[in-house]
Amino acid sequence: MTRLADADPPPSLPLFHDTAPHPCHYLPDRRAILRVAVPPSSIDAGIYGELIRRGFRRSGEVAYRPACEVCHACVPVRVPVARFVPDRSQRRCLKANRTLEARECPLAFFEEHYLLYQRYQASRHSGGGMEDDHREQYAQFLLRSLVDTRLVEFRDAGRLRMVSLIDALDDGLSSVYTFFDPELPAAGLGTYGVLWQIHRCLANGWPYLYLGYWIRECRKMSYKTRFRPIEGLVGSVWLSEDSSIGQRFERTDDR
Repeated sequence: MTRLADADPPPSLPLFHDTAPHPCHYLPDRRAILRVAVPPSSIDAGIYGELIRRGFRRSGEVAYRPACEVCHACVPVRVPVARFVPDRSQRRCLKANRTLEARECPLAFFEEHYLLYQRYQASRHSGGGMEDDHREQYAQFLLRSLVDTRLVEFRDAGRLRMVSLIDALDDGLSSVYTFFDPELPAAGLGTYGVLWQIHRCLANGWPYLYLGYWIRECRKMSYKTRFRPIEGLVGSVWLSEDSSIGQRFERTDDR
């Protein structure tokens, strides 16, 4: 196991251990290894922000990042929001969803949210197993958090359309997970959710929206590159890429 810092770190800093190889959730022909921060209770707001800047993500109370020995396909990406300008399609999306009303809720279980989550998983990720998550699995995945997590619901004329889980950092927001009404594919709700989070960053003076991992070979990740300019973490450096993300964000680090 290793610590976050090298020289005589205080005992409150997390340790890290690597999981055993397991099937990759994104690239089915590959095996994945995750580097996990332990124990979760050692991760306060400051450490969590530093982990996000180092390419970690969060699932429930667990902070992790890929540590695969050969494959380096997962690239952490973020939007420098002050430089973001929506394109024509994104402007249409904002206009189409202008009647949506956002409301922050307590980080708690709501049956209506859970039912929407089930419908979303069954439609968008059928066969992945998450459509069968029972209520406790749903809660462990989305509602267990030791950091500043916001649960935001979006309604149109009172009807629930989308739910977003977002972590607040000292330099921005980290988009944890969003699910939405799968019966409205033309509404661009996922795009709207990212645009709304960018606006929240701007309104609060935060410089970045962290969008998790981008993977060239994974079609479900391709939407992230439409929010330009975008930056990717290569090794220990965040690189800006305004035009051809695939060429500059190839993983060449010796992680």
